[in-house]
Amino acid sequence: MSDIRVITPGLLTTIQDKGRIGYQQFGMPVAGAMDEYSLRLGNILLQNREYEAALEVTMIGPELQFNIDTVIAITGGNLQPKINDIEVGMWRTLKINKGDKLSFGKVKEGIRSYICFYGELNITEVMGSKSTYAKAGIGGVNGRALKIGDKLNLIKKEENFDYILNKKIKECYIPKFTGNYDIRVILGPQKENFTEKGINTFLSSNYEVTDECDRMGYRLSGDKIEHKEGADIISDGIALGSVQVPGHGMPIIMMADRQTTGGYTKIATVISSDISILAQAKPGDKINFNKVSVKEAHNILKEYEYKIVQIKNSIEDIKDINIEILRKKAYKVKVNGESFNVLVEEVK
Repeated sequence: MSDIRVITPGLLTTIQDKGRIGYQQFGMPVAGAMDEYSLRLGNILLQNREYEAALEVTMIGPELQFNIDTVIAITGGNLQPKINDIEVGMWRTLKINKGDKLSFGKVKEGIRSYICFYGELNITEVMGSKSTYAKAGIGGVNGRALKIGDKLNLIKKEENFDYILNKKIKECYIPKFTGNYDIRVILGPQKENFTEKGINTFLSSNYEVTDECDRMGYRLSGDKIEHKEGADIISDGIALGSVQVPGHGMPIIMMADRQTTGGYTKIATVISSDISILAQAKPGDKINFNKVSVKEAHNILKEYEYKIVQIKNSIEDIKDINIEILRKKAYKVKVNGESFNVLVEEVK
């Protein structure tokens, strides 16, 4: 019997880790988690490797049946996770008993959640990664998103996981996904292809995420960015966060599943520290771009990595069991022909 059975897959649920690093020169996209901050913190809670593969859930979550006692952590956007139909907290470890069902409600904040598992998912690596890249049909479960009836198995580190129960991330480290985002960029590599007016438009306008947004890229709408001559260039490399501007003048931000090369001018590149914030933007959300220098971006990255170290050293215990319900189960009880909903809590 498999450890986890997929009852319903959700809109787009894929296995993602850090991605395939070092293969872009051969035309292989990196893929990997859109929101690496949430992936890392989920694994830190479980004392896994920081980039261990997890389930990336987009907008509509799956329903999973567990056939094993284990521990999970759910981070990222709030899609109202539930265990046995009872809503549970995020950014903390959650005990799973054999027979439990994990499901999700509606999008409350952000757009992507990460389900991290104690130990690791038993998935074959392709080019050093378990990440799903659906366009090429590689990684994850048969190179695709999860579907009904899929079965997943876990590789446990050890049988006793009491030492990671009832742990949580400090509130000050939990991001807020407001729908209005200030995203920092470094101008270039083709900023000389844009007029001064075009660059000022890019940096002063409020752009909106359109319905054309996925793991490959985000198309934005707003004020038109002016080129000096044309939008086409000789194809060159596409970095994570590259902001392309085709002839129509609307920016496109390249994300995890981006192609390796492209022939449109790139006005800027989103700094790596802000990609995770951007990954939680959904259609209708607003984006403002703020210019930083390369040196400033390096310092921001150093601060970001130092923050991860601080988080590791500040994992909190959930102490007040009257506030933090550790286990809850709901039952329907029928007495003399009348049905009652009964909630049973386990606080040991």
